[in-house]
Amino acid sequence: MTVAALPVPPRVTYARLRATDPARWSAAALAWRRWAALAGVLGDEFGPLADRLRAAWSGAAADAAVARLGVLRRRLALFRLLCWRADQVLSEFAAALVRARALLDRARATALATHQVITEAGTVAPGPAASELAAALHLADTADHGAATSLAELAITATAPAATDRPDCTASPAQVRRWWAGLSPAERLWMLGDEPAAVAGLNGIPVADRDLANRLLLAERRAYLTRTGGDRDTLRGLDRLAARLEDDRVPRAYLMGLDVSGDGRAVIALGDPDRAANVLTHVPGMTADLASLGGELTRAERVAARAGELGPDAATSSVLWLDYDAPDFLDEAWSARQATTGASGLQRFQEGLRATHDGPEARQTVLGHSYGSLVVGKAAAGGLDADRVVFVGSPGVGVDAAEQLRLPAGQVFASTSVSDPIQWLAVSPGTMVRNLAIGLPGAALAGPADDLWFGHNPNDPGFGARVFGSQWDAGHLGYWEPGRPALDALATITLGGTP
Repeated sequence: MTVAALPVPPRVTYARLRATDPARWSAAALAWRRWAALAGVLGDEFGPLADRLRAAWSGAAADAAVARLGVLRRRLALFRLLCWRADQVLSEFAAALVRARALLDRARATALATHQVITEAGTVAPGPAASELAAALHLADTADHGAATSLAELAITATAPAATDRPDCTASPAQVRRWWAGLSPAERLWMLGDEPAAVAGLNGIPVADRDLANRLLLAERRAYLTRTGGDRDTLRGLDRLAARLEDDRVPRAYLMGLDVSGDGRAVIALGDPDRAANVLTHVPGMTADLASLGGELTRAERVAARAGELGPDAATSSVLWLDYDAPDFLDEAWSARQATTGASGLQRFQEGLRATHDGPEARQTVLGHSYGSLVVGKAAAGGLDADRVVFVGSPGVGVDAAEQLRLPAGQVFASTSVSDPIQWLAVSPGTMVRNLAIGLPGAALAGPADDLWFGHNPNDPGFGARVFGSQWDAGHLGYWEPGRPALDALATITLGGTP
């Protein structure tokens, strides 16, 4: 059964946009999310019910009853997928309206400042206000038609694809993308509902589809963690992740990957990177895991939010890429081994983002914080699908000059606050001996070392990066504080500017 096609809506007018409340569309998206959650609760009851039937009843009738429960559970899973798909569409529509309303407010402010009047019909004299008004209406109109088209395409039928057509583990993200695009909508829906684990972490699958698969697996993986005696802090981190996935904040969170083994890993996008003009990948540093997910996700989200304020004309998505084994202790952090392993995963992830992007290529920025900057540096030295990289609070990035990174000239940025202890703690062995000889207070007066544990300090002019200022009191984690210069700089870089 297919949802009836919606009539083509009229063009968005000035009056309609001015009266539109994006929060109402966010609320509608949340309602669909709650239907999906309710269906999940019902579906989870079918498994134990089938077990109880098997224990108390046997024979052909029992087999038929259990099979019927399996069919109902599968249909509930498909229903959840469609609910989440509607949620995605309405959430992205709400986010686009937020940006359109910001452009509209800018047009009205410009008109007021230039003593012009925007009439009720939405006309204004030629000039900056007219251009801003036109941009706002175009953005809202495009989003309106896109949302209507996407909702009209929702279907609840599913067909299994041919098993021989599936890509093997050596397939590139581009090859995976071509395979996925070659499936019919019904075949893709079958894969998401019946084999979500095969899709959930596969680079080359569109982000919106990976989100559906991972949401379907989330409760199962939490149950596994509980059943196997998982760490309480990790479970709390998983609960915080689930809460963020279910709330009605803009931008919507997309769960691109989740692994609850070990310390746990997750990849979460804030806003759909496949539809964004600007995409920032945030790579955290030492001790990052599921337990610390809340703080890392907040930092990534703040960049996306500030970029949206500075550049509302184009969508920005921020991705928290916590998909490597970050060091937990100093003895691990002294080694580049985990960064080297993480770098290959980051390269493949960025290649996947490029392969699945819809429309003109996005501006891809990769930010590494602390030990994460070493991961980014090693990835960029070997070839990273990114337009620019940013190193924040870095202990060195594995190379001694920006020109050793395979990036366009002038597209390497770095910053370390004067109060960040990493520049005193992560010095090279030679500098460490010097510091011990003169005492740490004397070393502090001498200034940050040019040679850090993992190479030339990227903040030193001789490295060749574009160094931007951070507030003096940022410490090691304060670069993302709202209203401070470092956050504005990170948002500006994400938008393609130079702070």
